[in-house]
Amino acid sequence: MKKLPWVIFWAVAFAFVEAAVVEYMRAIYYPLSRGGFQFPMYTLEQLSALGNEHLRRLLIEYGRELATLIMLATLAAAAGRNRRESWAHFIIAFGIWDIFYYIWLKLFLNWPEDFLTWDLLFLIPVPWVAPILAPLIVSAIMIACGAVVLYFEHRGKPLLAHWSEWLLISCGGIVVIVSFCQDYKNISEGGIPSHFNWTLFSAGMVLSITAFAALAVRNRQKTISH
Repeated sequence: MKKLPWVIFWAVAFAFVEAAVVEYMRAIYYPLSRGGFQFPMYTLEQLSALGNEHLRRLLIEYGRELATLIMLATLAAAAGRNRRESWAHFIIAFGIWDIFYYIWLKLFLNWPEDFLTWDLLFLIPVPWVAPILAPLIVSAIMIACGAVVLYFEHRGKPLLAHWSEWLLISCGGIVVIVSFCQDYKNISEGGIPSHFNWTLFSAGMVLSITAFAALAVRNRQKTISH
């Protein structure tokens, strides 16, 4: 628990770095004089027409996204005493980083306009898009779940999950990711997002939250009985 504040400070600072990089990228491709970032996004053909350096920059962006996940995982591995604590630190850091990423962008660019503003969330393996409210909900739940795991660890009563509980939590996460990626063809071809499948997103969230809650309740009852 003593390491958690440092994990939070790191995530807030890293969110600043991430938002700064995105601000630079938007200044190049979506300058404020043209309205700032807005869909449609550049297609591969359009980037290629601009020159090979722009395709190279896209590859660098893919690498940056992978490096972001590696840095979050490395932080978590260093902070946790075991796999459970490392996983908890990872999802807490991810959630804090994601929330403050939007906070910093709001301060830098006065963007996003509101919680239903569409954003390009990720590029690997295909573009992920959603109103920013969706990833903010995911991030808040991740922080809460990570805090619960660390609470049980702090009490010396770790949350021990059955394989079936991990499967349900993972399946819920996959469903959420699918909801982000459903419109990838349209986005990749220069289309404008118009509909987000909140039903699919909600189903994935409910599945993961219910499975995690059942896990926490089962472990709590087991602790009380002992």
